[in-house]
Amino acid sequence: MSSSPFRISTELQDQDLDVIHRYLSEQAPWCLGIPKATLAQALAHSLCFGAFLDGAQVGFARVVTDRTTFAYLCDVFVLPEQQGRACSRALMDAVMAHPDLQTLRRFLLATSTAAGLYAKYGFTPSAKPQAFMERLDPEIYRRPV
Repeated sequence: MSSSPFRISTELQDQDLDVIHRYLSEQAPWCLGIPKATLAQALAHSLCFGAFLDGAQVGFARVVTDRTTFAYLCDVFVLPEQQGRACSRALMDAVMAHPDLQTLRRFLLATSTAAGLYAKYGFTPSAKPQAFMERLDPEIYRRPV
């Protein structure tokens, strides 16, 4: 068994919204500027994994899922000062072991920087990338409501 110094929690009340929002809205290219209220609602409707060290949140992963057949892993990050210390591995171990994610037919993610990490957990490039479509609005968080 791993002797990871990180405690992983899926309890929503444990997640530090300020830390998560600060990182995602200021440093994550996929959701720069995301409003805090939007993020809070997304977390409330997702399976969230927080990584904690000495009581402080240092990493995060979110799974959008029906908890039976489909999941999408997103918003994964480790604070810069904890990178390279196996926090992402602790998060992924917890995600992959979660009981509600054991019967998934399809588990998706998108990454431009961590394919090697995810490959260790069985993720591969899509066999049919041409079958996937998206509707993307990259400016949505920059427009006034």
